Amino acid sequence: MSGEPLSDEELARLFEAARFAPSAGNSQPWRFLYALAKSAEFEQFFSFLNPRNQEWCVRAGALLVVISKTTFGADRPSPTHAFDTGAAWMSLALQGSRMGLVVHGLGGFDAEAARAGLGVPADHAIQCMVAVGKPGRLEDLPESFRAREQPSERNPSSSFAFRGRFPRG
Repeated sequence: MSGEPLSDEELARLFEAARFAPSAGNSQPWRFLYALAKSAEFEQFFSFLNPRNQEWCVRAGALLVVISKTTFGADRPSPTHAFDTGAAWMSLALQGSRMGLVVHGLGGFDAEAARAGLGVPADHAIQCMVAVGKPGRLEDLPESFRAREQPSERNPSSSFAFRGRFPRG
């Protein structure tokens, strides 16, 4: 990524795409906390990432923490909060791709440090972090990342889609 912060307009377009994701009972359990590059918040968000992700995200235009509210109202469990939030994250990712941005979900981070540092309530689950940015130069990446900057191979659908019952073994 280039390191250029995203504009307010770019962020608004991403969050607008997430807003229209489907959710159970239209509960819209997703929450996105974000920090723009070159801001004090960015340094805090950056500190939550594991060292390998810090290497890769050092030039992100924004870092996001994706969170889902685990209840309907105050106390009724929301069994689909993670699924619904995943739909919102995917809508955001697809919009970012359409805008020519790099959008990358990250699982390598300290969720408890993020919870404490960002004041995330107990009835919310931290799902992932996301790096978003404008494309940069391949040469600016550490050598160990350069070869990975291409679409990864995907499993064939026959490995996860089955007619009828769950397969044995």
